[in-house]
Amino acid sequence: MRPSNKSRSRNKGGNRRQNNSNNNANIVNRVFDSAGPEGKVRGTPQQIVEKYTQLARDAQLSGDRVAAESFMQHSEHYSRLLAVAQQEQAKKQAEHTARQAEQAEQQRQRNEQRAAQQQQEPPAAQESQATPEAGPAVESGTLVETPENKPPRRKSRPRTRKPAVSHDAPEAMPAIE
Repeated sequence: MRPSNKSRSRNKGGNRRQNNSNNNANIVNRVFDSAGPEGKVRGTPQQIVEKYTQLARDAQLSGDRVAAESFMQHSEHYSRLLAVAQQEQAKKQAEHTARQAEQAEQQRQRNEQRAAQQQQEPPAAQESQATPEAGPAVESGTLVETPENKPPRRKSRPRTRKPAVSHDAPEAMPAIE
């Protein structure tokens, strides 16, 4: 029989995230269970907003203004959640795009500096950097080690094992004189 540990729940909170800014991006695709006035509504925030809006229209057409207002309030709650999450996603996307543009600009500047340095070097210095295997002169530090450029590795000797000691036969003991 399996022991019952009802006091220990899997969802106690030990695994919850502390940072709410990361959760906002997840809200757009997250599935919610909304306990509304007429039972549960399940879906993403966009689906829940559409469902509550439709329920509000139906209640208004049937003449129940109180139920219509209740459904509209539920719809507004989830539309606010969705708006905040979408703003957060747009902000992160803008930051990411700006970061990529900055990195591209830095790379362009580095490439221009390298080109300017290569043009300023005298031709004799460029030839002295060239090696027969490497081909044309390339700035040191930018070469990548390839297997063709590496010297061949020496093959190591195979290891020999010591003979196994038999524990069955008594070993010869030196005579004590």
